[in-house]
Amino acid sequence: MPSSRQLQGAFTALITPFTPAGEIDEEAFRSLVRRQIDSGIHGLVACGTTGETPTLTHPEDEWVIATTLEIASERPSRARVRVIAGTGSNSTGTAIKSTQRAAALGADAALVVAPYYNKPDQRMLEAHFRAVADEGGLPIIVYNVPGRTGVNVEAATLLRLAEHPRIVAVKEASANMDQIATILCDRPTDFSVFAGDDTWTMPMLALGGDGVICTCSNEIPGEMAAMCDAAFACDWEQALMIHERWLPLMKANFAGGPNPVPVKAAMSMMGLCSDTLRMPLLPLDEPYRSRLRLILESTGLIDSDDAIASPRTTATRTPGARTAAAARA
Repeated sequence: MPSSRQLQGAFTALITPFTPAGEIDEEAFRSLVRRQIDSGIHGLVACGTTGETPTLTHPEDEWVIATTLEIASERPSRARVRVIAGTGSNSTGTAIKSTQRAAALGADAALVVAPYYNKPDQRMLEAHFRAVADEGGLPIIVYNVPGRTGVNVEAATLLRLAEHPRIVAVKEASANMDQIATILCDRPTDFSVFAGDDTWTMPMLALGGDGVICTCSNEIPGEMAAMCDAAFACDWEQALMIHERWLPLMKANFAGGPNPVPVKAAMSMMGLCSDTLRMPLLPLDEPYRSRLRLILESTGLIDSDDAIASPRTTATRTPGARTAAAARA
């Protein structure tokens, strides 16, 4: 892969574990980040949608980013795992300020989602991302996820943005292979393209993609890193084997509820954290919970004796949390 690309590999969009009372479970979060690094993950995304950032306060955002950076720097003998901060908003000014705060904390890059709800056109989208890149103080990863935002960053728009020196990558979750293939074909050589849907990782790697910003690596960080490494080494047989083994889990993580409802249920069954979510999200319901449990058993992530039929699940409200926060990856 071209060495001029700043970002490559498997990046985990981290969940945010909560206590039954709805506070951030700081001990569990630190353990989860260390598990990621020990498993060989290439990078981490703090404060993405998977981390329930629409319900986090600004001080909580900053704690999550700062703690991720702190743990990523614990091993001086190893190159620090890249840390990306989710800083997107449907307000350009807010996105700029959030990116500046992440830069001050020491993040390596910012993941900036397309503005949601207010539905800007292509001219407005381009102006938004350029403003954040110009003023935010960090390299920018454009996050295109029309299913959540209601707008698509078209290939022509993205390719113009890719010429900006601070816009270095895209997380592509449009589920539009024609669009993705066009971006991969026509991008600058130093511009990275990440899969934004876990199940699309292998196809995008085969087309020359640079990795994935994913949910399932919360559960299987080493396996997703190994898939990317195999692809980069042109060991397509190994990469395909990993893809096929974990495809059922990738699909189950998005069945029965919005992200991160299923992945939190899985990680609770794995004994990694509680199943507590902040409202309006609610815990995964049957029959999806039973189906997920069977997948975890069949892949060896849990023993059948470890799968509890009704683990402690909680949905909490958080006084003072933002009511219109960024839909971040």
